[in-house]
Order: sequence, then C-alpha cells, then structure tokens
Amino acid sequence: MQNKGAISFFAILLALVCLFELSFTFVVSGVEKDAKEHAAGDPVKERAYLDSISNETVYNIALKKYTYQECKERELNLGLDLKGGMNVTLEVAVPDVVRSLARNSQDPVFRKSMDDAIAQMKASGGNFLDLFANAVKKNDPNARLSSPAFFGNQDMAEVVNSRMTNDEVLAQVRIKVQSSVDNAYNVLRNRIDKFGVVQPNIQRLEGTDRILVELPGVKDPERVRKLLQGAAKLEFWETFDIGEIFGDIQKANDKLKDLNALAKGDSSSVLPKDTSALAAADSLNNKATAANDTAKLSLAEKLAQKSDSAKSDSTGNTQMSDAETKKQFPLLSILIPYTDAQGRLAPGPRIGYSIVSDTGKVNAILNRPEIRNTMQRKDVRFLWSAKPIEGSKNIFDLIAIKIPRDGNPRLTGDHVTNATVEYGQLNNKPEVSMTMDGPGANTWRRMTKENIKKSIAIVLDGYVYSFPTVQSEIAGGRSSISGNFSPEEAKDLANILNSGKMDAPARIVQEAIVGPSLGKEAINAGLISSLAGLILVFLFMAFYYSSAGLVADIALMANVFFLIGVMASLQAVLTLPGIAGIVLTIGMSVDANVLIYERIREELAAGKGYKLAIADGFKNAYSAIIDSNVTTLLTGIILLVFGSGPIKGFATTLVIGILTSLFSAIFITRIVFEMFSKRNKQLKFSIPLTANVFKGSNFDFIAQRKRFYIVSLIIIGIGLISMFTKGFGYGVDFEGGRSYVLRFEEPVNTQQVRETLYNAFKQNPDVKIYGSSNQVQITTDYMVDNDSPQTDSLVENMVLSEMTKMAGKTPEVILQHKVEATVANDIKESAVLSVIFSLLVMFVYLQIRFRKWQYGVGAIAALAYVVLFILSIFSIFRNILPFSLDIDQSFIAAILTVVGYAINDTVVIFDRIREYLGMHSQKKEEMATVINNALNSTLSRTVVTGMSTIGVLLILFIFGGEVIRGFSFAMLIGVIVGTYTSLFVASPVVVDLSRRVATDAKSDAKK
Repeated sequence: MQNKGAISFFAILLALVCLFELSFTFVVSGVEKDAKEHAAGDPVKERAYLDSISNETVYNIALKKYTYQECKERELNLGLDLKGGMNVTLEVAVPDVVRSLARNSQDPVFRKSMDDAIAQMKASGGNFLDLFANAVKKNDPNARLSSPAFFGNQDMAEVVNSRMTNDEVLAQVRIKVQSSVDNAYNVLRNRIDKFGVVQPNIQRLEGTDRILVELPGVKDPERVRKLLQGAAKLEFWETFDIGEIFGDIQKANDKLKDLNALAKGDSSSVLPKDTSALAAADSLNNKATAANDTAKLSLAEKLAQKSDSAKSDSTGNTQMSDAETKKQFPLLSILIPYTDAQGRLAPGPRIGYSIVSDTGKVNAILNRPEIRNTMQRKDVRFLWSAKPIEGSKNIFDLIAIKIPRDGNPRLTGDHVTNATVEYGQLNNKPEVSMTMDGPGANTWRRMTKENIKKSIAIVLDGYVYSFPTVQSEIAGGRSSISGNFSPEEAKDLANILNSGKMDAPARIVQEAIVGPSLGKEAINAGLISSLAGLILVFLFMAFYYSSAGLVADIALMANVFFLIGVMASLQAVLTLPGIAGIVLTIGMSVDANVLIYERIREELAAGKGYKLAIADGFKNAYSAIIDSNVTTLLTGIILLVFGSGPIKGFATTLVIGILTSLFSAIFITRIVFEMFSKRNKQLKFSIPLTANVFKGSNFDFIAQRKRFYIVSLIIIGIGLISMFTKGFGYGVDFEGGRSYVLRFEEPVNTQQVRETLYNAFKQNPDVKIYGSSNQVQITTDYMVDNDSPQTDSLVENMVLSEMTKMAGKTPEVILQHKVEATVANDIKESAVLSVIFSLLVMFVYLQIRFRKWQYGVGAIAALAYVVLFILSIFSIFRNILPFSLDIDQSFIAAILTVVGYAINDTVVIFDRIREYLGMHSQKKEEMATVINNALNSTLSRTVVTGMSTIGVLLILFIFGGEVIRGFSFAMLIGVIVGTYTSLFVASPVVVDLSRRVATDAKSDAKK
C-alpha cells in the first residue's frame, strides 16, 4: 500500500479534529444537565442559570479556555424538527419598494402595470421587476421609466435622469430593491438579537428577495410573526369624524346595491318604507350591542344563518329579513356603523366594525374605482385597527384617515429617537412611550394644537394602533401608543421601533412550526432507527463475510464517527432528514467494502495468494467504487443546489457521508488488512454457509429480457392510468396552503373533523390520520392569499377553537406548515428542474466514462422506470395505505436519492461489462453472453448491497417516525425497483441498442 504513513497520519489527524469538535457538544450537554438539576423543572430558572454563566469558562484545555456561550456556538446544531421551534421564510414586498421609489405615482399606466405584475407574480411566480417592465411595455410601448410618472422624481434624481433608457432605469431600480432587501436583513437581525432566542439563524436566500429565519424553542408563534413582519413604518395621521364621511359610505352602499342588481338583472332595488341606511345600521348595531362587545362577534358570525323570513319587533313594526338587509345594504351589512342609544352616529373616526373574514371584502368594495368615484371626499383612506375591539377576538374597527395633498403623513417615525415600555397612570396597562427629535417635536406640537377635540391616528405598518382624542396642545415631543397590549407585545413594539424601519415590509411566505414534544419524539425515533440500522449492518457483514466483515464494521464505525465530527466542525445542522441520511449512509457505505471483498473472493478463487489477492482485489475494485460513488455524490450536490430547509440538511449529510464512507472503506479497511498481514494473520471472507452463495451462477438475464420488458410496461401502464385518473396528493409546499398536525387525548373521527371545519371555513379541508388514531393532519387553503399579518393567527385560532368545541379539550399543535402560492410554484419548478438536471448529469457522466451513448440511454431508461414506478405506487395507493403519500419536497429528495442509488448499482454492472468486453474482445463473443457473464459475476454484490440498504430503510420506515415515513417508503420502494432495473432494464437495453447499431452498420456496409 503506497503512502501508508501519510494516510495513517491523516486518519489520526481527522479523528483528533472530529473528537475535538464533538467535545463541545458533550461539554454543553453536561452544563445544561446541571442547569436542569439546579432549576428543578422550572424553565425560567433554568434559562436564568444558563444566562448567568454565559461568559464563564466551562471548558479548559491546555491551549485555550472556552466559555459556555463559545461552546454553545460550536456544538453540533440540531434542526428545528429535532428540538422544536419556528422556521420562517420572509419575502420583502418588492411592489411596495417600487411604489415608494415612484413616490406612489398615480399615473394610470404605472398603476395598471403594477396591478398586472402583481397578478402575474401570484399566478405563476417570477421576478417582479421583470414582470413590471413587461407590463409597462404592453400597456404603453412608448412609456419612459425616467419620466416623472415613473421614477423621474426627486428621490431618484441622483441615479436617474431623463436621458436614460428603460433598461438603465430598471438597473438602478434593481440596485435600490437589493438595498431594501439588505436593509430588511439587517433590521431583522437587530430585532432577533434583542428577542432573546438561543442560537437563532438568519440568512439571505441567494438569488431571491427572501430571508430565512430559524428560531429554536419558540413557544409563541404569533409574537414572532408580529416581530418579523412589521416594517416599523410609523405614521401620525389626522382623521375624519364619522359624520364627515358617512354620507360617502351611504353613496358607496347604494352604488354597490345598484351594481349587484345590474349584475343579477334585478331592478327591484327600492327600499322598504321608513327604512334608511342609518336606520338599518342602527338596527344591526342595536342587535349587536344588546349585551356587550362579545355579542358583536355573535351577530357577525350568525348573520348569514338567520331566517330569511321577515320579522316583527316588539312594537309591531316590520323589519327586513337579514337576506333583504344584505341585498339593500351590501356594504353596511358587513361594515356595521357605531350608533348611540338614540340611533345617531357615534362621534369619532371609527366608520364601523367588521368580522376579520369580511375585512378583505370591505377593502375590495371601497377600492373599486366605480364606487370610489361616487364618494365626494377624495382625501380619505380607510385603515383597520391593529387589534380586535375589546371583548372580542376577531372584530376590527375601520378608521377614516385624512390624506394631505402630497399624500404623505405630517409626522413619521423617522423623528422618533427612542421608544420605551411604560405603564399608564389611569389603567396601569403597558404602553409604548416615544421621544421625538426637535423637528418632530415641533410638528407634533402643531398637529395637536390644530386637532384639539379631534382624533389623531397612530399607524404602524398600515394598521391603526390607537386614535386618541387630543385634549390640548402637546409640547416636548412626547407621545405614546396604547392599545390593550400585553407586556410582551409592548416590549416587542418598542424593539421594532428602536431597531429601525424597513424600506418595505417583509411578509411570511413560508412557515414551519415544530412543537417541542414532536422534536423529542423525532430525536428518539432517529436514535432508535440509527442504532438499529447500525446493528443490523454489523451483524449482516459479520455473518456474510466472517472476520473480514468485522473489519468492514470497524470501517463503518469510523465512517459514522467521521461523518458526525465533520458535520460538527462545519457547523452543519443535523435534521430529521439528516438522520435519515445517516441511516442511509450506514446501509450504502458497506457497498465499497462489498465491492472490494467480492473482488478479493474472485482473486482467491482464481488461485492467487492471500496478499496478492488482497492487493488485486482493492486495485480492481477502485474503478467501480469511484464511478458508483461519484454518481451518488452528484445527486447529493444537485439536492444541495435545488433543495431548501430539511432537504438541504439531508443532502449535506449525504454528501459528507459519501466522502467519509469512501475514505473509511478504502483506506481504513486497507490499514487494518496491512496490520493483520504484518502479523501473518489471514482474514476470512466467508463462512461455510455463504462461501458458495451465487458462486457459478449462470442466470440468462438477457434471454428473458422481452418478458421483463412486457411486465415492466404493464406495471407502468397501470400506473399511468392511475396518474391520469386518480392523480396525486400534493403537500402544501407544492400546492400552497396551511397544514396543522393536531394531537388529541382520544382517537378522533376524520369525517367529524372535516364536517366541523367545513362549518367554519365553508370549504372542505383535507383531513387524514397522522400516525396514531389520536393525531390528524388538517390541510386547507382557507385565506392563504390574504396578506394581513393577523391571518395566520386567525386561521390557527379558528382551527383550535372548532377542534376544542368538538373534542371538549384543546388539542396540541405538534406541527404546522404554511406555504404561499408563489413559493409553492418556485418549489415545484425547482423540483422538476432538479429531477431533469440529475438525469442529464447522469447521462453526461456515463457518456464521459463509458464512451458509448448506449450505456447512457440504458441507464436513463432504468432511472425513468424507477421514477415512474414510484410515482405509480404513490398514485395507486394514495388514501389506501395508512400513512401520507403526498408529493412534496421530501418525496423529491427520495426520488433523487433513489436515482443516485440506482445509477450506483447500474454503473457497477456497466463497469464489469466494460472490463469483460475488453478481456473478450479477441474471442468475438456475443455481447449478450458477455453482459450475462458480467451480470452474474456482480450478482453477489448487487444482492448483498441491496439487502443491507433495504434492511436499514425498512428499519427507518418502521422506527423513523411519521414525519419521514412517506420519504422512507419512497426510498424503500426505489431501492428495490432500482435493483430490479439494474438487472432487467439497463443492461438489456444496452444489448438491444448495440445490436441495432451493429445491424445498421452491416446494412450500410452492404450498400
């Protein structure tokens, strides 16, 4: 063995580095164990203890001392799916940045182009600026982006001039947008640093306007959503009194009624006698305020369920039915004005209130051009309150804001120098006190002086937090935001204001939340499956290869140690799919040993001496080992490039595992063999029971190929029929929507869950059992396109509320996931590209290595069959098997990994075919005979590697947990089918294509 000393030195050095890097994990574990004992089960006390020793030395080695915080930063990181927490992808609102750069231009072409680009982006994704440029070109081919109607304004004067082309202006806009994304990243990092989460992760997603945030151990997702999504755009606006604006609201209601009647062809839109908009509003409001604010919620929720028959009140006056009220007052039946006891409009800036699910309808109505044109006041804007009205959970006020001529607020948060949490003198409730700079204090003094006895709305990110009535002029630049805050909400709001504002808001477009109980279960499942897989492979190798199998076990242990050590040194995150990658690596890492051992057995059978047989066995196996592992490595790299989140974690583990398994199998095994040889000890490569397994096998694979073609086509045909008729089930990351996994105390009926939620959503959610009978997965696209920051919490609360009513107790949310449609489109596109690209890369690599296109086509045919077979299984058995068979990112990861495994298997056979063709080139043997011999000579390796991999995947499928059960099932099916195709599809296709080429060549020669 050449360079034995250098290899031994490197192995020792690598082992020491891995041991050093893993030592931080052990130190942190010990410190945190002490913290738990000290806290005696009190998490607050435990956190305080760890904070107190954060900068104390806890690890002292000869060269350096490490504090607890430094050790924590260097420990092996666990993914959120293993320790619980929140994973969020935020997207900076580029349309808002563009509007700001154009100074909210009211130019018709600009506005229409913006609307068209937004609609196109929601429908099919894409880069917003490219879509906007195309929309401008379509709406006005002569439009110039450098004009004042677009970006030729004072704010852009330094970078845009009238002589610039549209492309040049667009390039400057891109720079500004990129700057806004950078600003959002920095602001978010400041907010997270002040939030107090241990080991947060925030990173830019290259090539996108998105930012990934991972927050371990988060227990209040709603608080995090508010913290992350706020742009901190603070504004102070003057307001209208309802008496000044209600006439326009009546006109809007009447115009909408006429438009509805026109659309339905109904001309009977005359109001009943003695009925007016105000009277109807008073009637609705009186019903709603009969008891207290909670009754408003009751009315808004039950309005549609009331009888459509006319009713009479206690005085005998006939009132309109609710259906007739909705018909005559289509706006005022969902936006209910406030009235006093005498039926008069209640003074103040509140126009009315709506249930949250109606707020979008109200916005759409008031923003319709034909309705807006009927309103006398053009200087009004309607904004919703940030928090529900007191006494309810989902009823919000609509506030009338007065817009100055320039369209900008008189005072903004740019003048706020500091924000602190204080408690009100009258009610002792938390509020945010703000201090302003000199210019801000002067503006605030003038505003308050001019609006005595009127309300000033304090608006943050487009939502009204409070609208206090000014009692007197306020000097000194002091103001406060009150809004029925909890202490945490007030603290976060002060944090947001002090961290600085974003140029544009960042919306959560993808979200995953893992409950702590599921994280613990995932760790246990991962440990059980890893240990069981390791033990299975240990026993199998020792049984099949005797003492040489024990050497392979030593290499396998070294491989796992190196793998985890390298992950720790690279600060890679270990996720549940990453553990699946380790388990898969355990199964596949013995392949190199199997290739070497089978070669050594062949050399020994040929009569060579022990040392020569070992030397030749290693040498002759290198080609197949390198080729097969390079193809799997390429698959892992493709997953790294195209994957995201947990899939990237799986790919990282797979890539590192391939490299460490190669090193362990080739070099560690060889070093151990050399040690035994020096002592004149010979290792055995079989036991009597396995010595002659597959020896002298002579199966005629090629002669039966047409039968296998027919069987394969029949199976795929059945699968294609199912695909086109039954279709697939798609995960939320492919379709968009929200998914909740709930755990109840007792078994639940999925039909009952479905019916209960239908009553709330007015649409059928997808409900299925998730593992045990007391766990269900609920998937819905209800309000997924609603951009309101409150929507996520609203839908979650609706689900929990309905499930609590149904079950009598609130279920535990162990997992939830949200993906917006634009992100789902990107994920689908990335998935398709990754599969196509992987097949293309495999073909190119095989073409380079084997120099004949027939090998590439044969391999691609086999891989295509594997992919179609798995798709067929997932379509045919959808909703039949008792676990999820959804097509999602994990499924794509499984497909690509199976592609890597199948090509690995095929390349080993192709390598032997190439070798045999070279050996028998002078004998003029039939190619079919040569390929049959190659298939039979590698049959032992094919079966042994297949059995070890299938064994660990079966363990992963059984013990790995529900989260990755669909993934492990796809892998299990794929490995079985991949083994089949390497024998019965790939090689026979090569034979048929080679014969056709030979026949064509003979025909050409005769001509």
